[in-house]
Amino acid sequence: MTTISEVMTRNVEVIGPDESLQRAAKMMDELNVGSLPVCDGKRLVGMITDRDITVRATAAGLDPAQTLVGDVMTESTRCCTEAQSTEEVMEQMGHSQIRRVPVVDDDGAVIGIVSLGDLATRQDGHIDQALRDISTPSEPDRSIA
Repeated sequence: MTTISEVMTRNVEVIGPDESLQRAAKMMDELNVGSLPVCDGKRLVGMITDRDITVRATAAGLDPAQTLVGDVMTESTRCCTEAQSTEEVMEQMGHSQIRRVPVVDDDGAVIGIVSLGDLATRQDGHIDQALRDISTPSEPDRSIA
């Protein structure tokens, strides 16, 4: 059984909920990532993604220099521990339709992150079901609200 500790990315940069969206976007650009764990001190409180910035802030006309990460982040963040199996976490990712999961220690502090890419490139086994689950529906919602 492969565990998350064998495939996760360590030394992950985090951002605080009181930082600006502009700072979050700059960090994402510098790190070449699309999401950042949001921590209050060491404790994970959410995730901010490039999509959160675009859809929840930019599309609403919010000023990225004045809007805080905590205002648009996803608060109900799924996380895992490094002792969990990759199969268990892939199932969680598929069920929640997410591509990245922060890895936390027993105190809720972020110690890493595991992505669908990590799982695809660093472990033996099948990720096809997780990818299908994460990607469903695979077409945009074009309904007019």
